[in-house]
Amino acid sequence: MHLSNPFPALCADAIKLSHFGIYVQNLESMAGYYQQVLDFRQTDHGLLGNTEIIFLSRDPNEHHQIILASGRPENLGFNLINQLSFKVPDLGYLKSFDARAKAHSATSDLVAISHGNALSIYFRDPEGNRIEIFMDTPWYCDQPLREIINLALSDEELMRVLELQVSQRPGFCTREEWLSRMQQRMSNT
Repeated sequence: MHLSNPFPALCADAIKLSHFGIYVQNLESMAGYYQQVLDFRQTDHGLLGNTEIIFLSRDPNEHHQIILASGRPENLGFNLINQLSFKVPDLGYLKSFDARAKAHSATSDLVAISHGNALSIYFRDPEGNRIEIFMDTPWYCDQPLREIINLALSDEELMRVLELQVSQRPGFCTREEWLSRMQQRMSNT
């Protein structure tokens, strides 16, 4: 769906995602999980009215990237958060976070997925929020794509299998070709 926009296009740096907040049931458990599995650091902690808040960051230039706030009701029938996604620079880091998530007893539903343009692990935190950790691949193919992958393969074998898989998909091209098209598309809006 493409909607017309009466306002002029802005440069990519005009707005960037900075942080997000999550209401939680067990503040200490959730803060511990994000610190142990994702290596966040607690930067502040306090009360705002009746809401207890913990601020977490992995970036020394950002006071907080995640806010955990008390007050999540216990009997929600549906989790409104689809996923929280974090990007890593390479396969070594993806495998490292996979091992960290597997090692924590509160992690559930861990799966490794190829999207063709990205390799991802998905898992749920102690309160059921889905987390994605992903890395870009050198390729692009039309989305959506969701294929289970085996992170136990060597890096070379995994990338070979992935390239074979992606090259058979509609829209296959290099990441550079796709980026060029996206830059052109976004400059025309």
